[in-house]
Amino acid sequence: MRNAFADEITKLGVSDPRVVLLSGDIGNKLFDKFKAENENRFINCGIAEANMMGVAGGMALSGLRPVIYTITPFTTTRCFEQIRVDACYHNVPVIIVGTGSGLSYAELGPTHHSCEDLAIMRVLPHMTVMAPADEVELRQCMRAALKQNGPVYIRIGKRGEEIIPKKDDGFQIGRSITVREGADVCLIGTGTLLPTVLQAAALLEAQGITARVESFHTIKPLDEATLQQAFSGYGIVAVVEEHSRIGGLGGSIAEWLAQQDRMKGRLVAFGVDDDFMHEIGTQEYARAKYGLTADNIAGKVQAAFRKATA
Repeated sequence: MRNAFADEITKLGVSDPRVVLLSGDIGNKLFDKFKAENENRFINCGIAEANMMGVAGGMALSGLRPVIYTITPFTTTRCFEQIRVDACYHNVPVIIVGTGSGLSYAELGPTHHSCEDLAIMRVLPHMTVMAPADEVELRQCMRAALKQNGPVYIRIGKRGEEIIPKKDDGFQIGRSITVREGADVCLIGTGTLLPTVLQAAALLEAQGITARVESFHTIKPLDEATLQQAFSGYGIVAVVEEHSRIGGLGGSIAEWLAQQDRMKGRLVAFGVDDDFMHEIGTQEYARAKYGLTADNIAGKVQAAFRKATA
């Protein structure tokens, strides 16, 4: 996804002279093509992310379209006050991109994990929050974000993410993408865990349970129409995210669900525990620790479905 971002931001920079790319001391070689194509519109702000956010806010107030790029915790939690005051308070079009989101940097320890970013970003007024599943959705998110007149946060993976075939019926912020049809349960995935969600759907089908799979690339605003359809039509609706179960997509959907009249569907949430992971391992190891595997998701959804239909 990093290479796809570099390619897409280069194209956007060529087509829109307002685009300025700000980096928090990473991706210098990654953006060589951007620098060659868009001279003087790449700024390495160094390890000073709070200042970088202030610079971006000032640029946006001056009519530019700044795009910030660095590792997720350093472009969210480290400079949360500046995002709140310099971008959201003024409601200016700053695009914040966090790379290596979730547990992508599991080998580097909790300082590099980002399992709270969706929660803290979506609570900010005016902020749009997105988590593309693959490089195709990433490019679509970037193009759509550039058309927004307010701040946008996009969390992306690191590298090697699988591209998921999807029907292209017009990408829209706040409208999910149906990746697979199914009649028995609905699985909602966001971000780079979508391939795992599809694997879980295949395992469920082998047990005689067909699963609809939705890619919720937008966390805020929520696709309330799809949620209404899902919770009205399915007994089990499972939400899977590489983020804390508190405050992320699952928490957002739970808040929405609490405001509805009684509905058919029961919410089952998969995510990271309310704790820091002190072990060091691969992203796959970290996902397995928190039950973010196809086997675990399929097993728990199957149990919930059997109980609901008993």
